[in-house]
Amino acid sequence: MISIEEAQKVILDNVHLLGTEVVGLFEGLGRTCAADLLAPWDLPQADNSGMDGYAFAHDGLVEGRLLARGFLPAGQVSLEALRRGEALRIMTGAPIPTGSDTVVPIEDVELEGDFICLRSPIKKGANVRPRGEDIQTGKLVIKATTLLRPAEIGMLSAMGMTSVEVRRRARVAIIATGDELIEPGTTPEPGKTINSNSFAMTAMTLDAGGEPRRLGIAHDGLEATMERIKAGLNEDMVVLTGGASVGDHDFVKPAIEALGGQLLFWKVSMKPGKPVAFGVIGATPVFALPGNPVAAMVAFELFVRPAILKAMGTQRIFRAKVAARLEAPLENKGNRVHMVRGRVSLTDGAFSVRSTGNQSSARLSSIVDGNGLIKAEPERVYRAGDMVEVMLLERDFGMLPSSGSGSQA
Repeated sequence: MISIEEAQKVILDNVHLLGTEVVGLFEGLGRTCAADLLAPWDLPQADNSGMDGYAFAHDGLVEGRLLARGFLPAGQVSLEALRRGEALRIMTGAPIPTGSDTVVPIEDVELEGDFICLRSPIKKGANVRPRGEDIQTGKLVIKATTLLRPAEIGMLSAMGMTSVEVRRRARVAIIATGDELIEPGTTPEPGKTINSNSFAMTAMTLDAGGEPRRLGIAHDGLEATMERIKAGLNEDMVVLTGGASVGDHDFVKPAIEALGGQLLFWKVSMKPGKPVAFGVIGATPVFALPGNPVAAMVAFELFVRPAILKAMGTQRIFRAKVAARLEAPLENKGNRVHMVRGRVSLTDGAFSVRSTGNQSSARLSSIVDGNGLIKAEPERVYRAGDMVEVMLLERDFGMLPSSGSGSQA
């Protein structure tokens, strides 16, 4: 058996960067920018007002008094230059007129007939946003490999763009194996099991930003398994669950080899999920995950998700890991790393974690109740209060509930 880290290296060494495509800005959200993007113009494109107020030349201010002249709304440009001692009422975002260099907020002046009087002194240049303050023409604004968030989408639109070149989403073929499986929608008869794995793998692929292709159930048999895998080779990678162990009805490994593929490892020193196999058929990565639901999900988190993210050009491909204090004793009697499903909490800046109970690899509720995986080292006894490594599984970890307190600014 190889370690989790060794398995991850083998997989990532055999995952290649996908091609690119041009999509609309909203379709680019959450995807990786494929090329460096340079600013086509200054932003802002002219010196403009940061306030609703009055624009004027600071050196023309005499005893805090100015002649008010006209009004300039946002979206328009003043065609006449201001003379010394004059002020033009201006709206936020409007270009300041030639001859002015300062804006006084409207609430900081008093009207006296045709004049305004400043209530207090003001610095030269106050409330003026200079041209190019944000970005300058030709400067790198968003570099290749950047994950496009709402902030980047906003910047792209400010640059006048309506589309963006991004890495293509990874297409992932998902196959479940076993005569005992039936699809959801019917009540299972004795001996039958609902194919939840395909649905979990599909959801996890979507969560990682990939495009799942559910290819149904491969019934037990070498030819049937080969047929399903062959159908999946049109996609970027293939994920199978079940059939990768050493039973009489475990046909995945021989099917990969019969299709001309190469198995690069089989069995990882971990619990749950030891009977994980990985290989390539041509250039297509093929993952063979355990059939037990929790083991399949843990293996997907550790091996498939990082592969999907790497293929799509994402720079950060591994889940965040934190050091957390155990709330109760924990023991790993085995000789493999045990990825224990746990519930992580954050209080006053410190993480704590507890096991979700029975850790059977067939017990889906053990991962439903959890939000992290505790790494319990082999043959190790942990006491309450000991620090352990935990891989966080929730992107919204630490967010406050609607009744919670926090800044709403």
